[in-house]
Amino acid sequence: MSQVPHFPRTITIADVAKAAGVSSMTVSKVLRGTGRIASETRDRVSRIADELGYVPNRLAGSLSSQTSSLIGIVIPSIGDQVFAGVLAGINEVLNKKGYTAFIGESFFDPANELRIVHMMLTMKPAALILTGGIARDERTKRLLRRSGVRAVQLWDGDKPDLDATVGFSHLSAGRLAAESFINAGLTRCAYIGSQLSQDLCAASRLEGYGNSLATHGASLELVTDPQLPRSTETGYSLTKSLIAKGEMPQAIHYLNDAMAIGGLRYLLETTVDVPNDISVNGFNGTALLHSLTTRLTTIEVPLLEIGRRAANAALAPSELRSKTSVDLIDIGLTEGNTVCAKRET
Repeated sequence: MSQVPHFPRTITIADVAKAAGVSSMTVSKVLRGTGRIASETRDRVSRIADELGYVPNRLAGSLSSQTSSLIGIVIPSIGDQVFAGVLAGINEVLNKKGYTAFIGESFFDPANELRIVHMMLTMKPAALILTGGIARDERTKRLLRRSGVRAVQLWDGDKPDLDATVGFSHLSAGRLAAESFINAGLTRCAYIGSQLSQDLCAASRLEGYGNSLATHGASLELVTDPQLPRSTETGYSLTKSLIAKGEMPQAIHYLNDAMAIGGLRYLLETTVDVPNDISVNGFNGTALLHSLTTRLTTIEVPLLEIGRRAANAALAPSELRSKTSVDLIDIGLTEGNTVCAKRET
């Protein structure tokens, strides 16, 4: 290895030029692969840049060229299995096309989303992908309109927004959950969820669920909490609260699979027979990967495909960007063994 000076700070082009005995312009041309430079010089500069650990400032280049290879993505939470699946689909496409994801978490807070979008726009991203189902601040919409950066909304197909929307109908998802019970002859139904004032897509699913039950003359009991996380532990505690009220429902629909798993755990601990005493279904399909003897009946969402299509929409060629687009993805109910027909008494 060549003897090179130690730099206890960020390495610059000037540092590489000094170590290689060439001008900063020569280093810049070598790193960009341009100019007529002797192969020996090009190899020496490239080797020394690697040895020094030089990292090109891509942001500076994007500021001058008005473009970059960054795609800004704002999701509610990286820790949510649903959005982890969507991100995997997005990154599958971005990596193949030479783009890099820059991810921010909104936690369903419009103020957080505004702050993150503002910061991302300073980096001149090639596009932005934002999650729908949030009460988006008008200032965020105004920033996006004025930026000229292509913006894609994912997840919420009921209320298309931005330059393109990739998602599905949450109202339809709620109706599917209700039909699962109605078709089994179950009419005393319940719903368990949380944070519905923040997660507008979950609220839409509840709307579809409740309306469909009412249409078929079925009853609905709600057990929700505005603050508790949408987790297994919350599903457990809210199911416990529901059962403690007295008469058990015939069926429970949960906001998501994680909460349904918590609910199932409580029901099994208290020797409630699922599905003979109470039928259960969930939403999003994440429980299907972990099913053993109990296979949750759930509305399966193609998370990877949503991510792939959102990424492709973000990178759509200029000739396809003149009009807004809506890409609605089909979803369906996956039958497990947690719903069965009502027993005659």
